[in-house]
Amino acid sequence: MRAHTLQRILALVFLVLGAWCLLQPRMVESLAIRPEHQVLNATSAVFIACFGAQAMLCGVLIWFAKFTPKTFLAFGLLGSIPFFAFNMYFYFVVPIFTRWMLLDFVGNLVILACGIWGWRLARREGFHLH
Repeated sequence: MRAHTLQRILALVFLVLGAWCLLQPRMVESLAIRPEHQVLNATSAVFIACFGAQAMLCGVLIWFAKFTPKTFLAFGLLGSIPFFAFNMYFYFVVPIFTRWMLLDFVGNLVILACGIWGWRLARREGFHLH
């Protein structure tokens, strides 16, 4: 596998999950948020759709950018670890999320894996910025 392929996989995580939030915000809310915390109104739909639009923007930027080894490593770590903490807090400490939010957790694992693996591949492929 090449680093560029991993970069595209990374972009797809953001594009797919972001599109779901953008196009089906009420479905996302009803599946990912426990019933006692659901709002299911126009405002909550806008917030979830905005989150999805931002994720899609991130996915587009990842798709078209030229990732260096440092970019892979920074994105893998900074693009996953804070979200692990977020998911764990709102699943275990303040239980707002349902098990469906484990999809986000899996997405964050893919981000971390792509970042570390992409860093190694990009270094091996000799892509460095001076």
